[in-house]
Amino acid sequence: MTNEQREKITTLRHQGFGYTAIANSVGLSKDSVKAYCRSHGLAGEKAESHSLAEVPTQLCLNCGKVLIQLPGRKQKKFCCPKCRTAWWNAHPEAVKQKAVYTFTCPECGKEFTAYGNAKRKYCSHGCYIAARFKGGDA
Repeated sequence: MTNEQREKITTLRHQGFGYTAIANSVGLSKDSVKAYCRSHGLAGEKAESHSLAEVPTQLCLNCGKVLIQLPGRKQKKFCCPKCRTAWWNAHPEAVKQKAVYTFTCPECGKEFTAYGNAKRKYCSHGCYIAARFKGGDA
């Protein structure tokens, strides 16, 4: 448990949130939150019924499932690797491609682009083979 999580537990408990709501917003188990509250004198009073809407949450970009954001860590966008892969496959225009190179094929003269390979020469394997074995006794 981090110091930020401890501070957030204390703050939410003073605001009247229950163990489950605090556990969901902090990203810990209900029992961990309960044990911390009991050991620090934050237990005893019955919490008022607060909805989780008051605690800031984010949703998975693909399926809309509620994400548990941990303080001090990179913000999540997806609930699982399956959703991440599905979303990026459905939204190829959102990829920020910075390494796109334009070349002219020395064999056929056609202009082509290559992503991530600054040393590429030929537009296809066929052009490479034609240039490699040009004029040989093959």
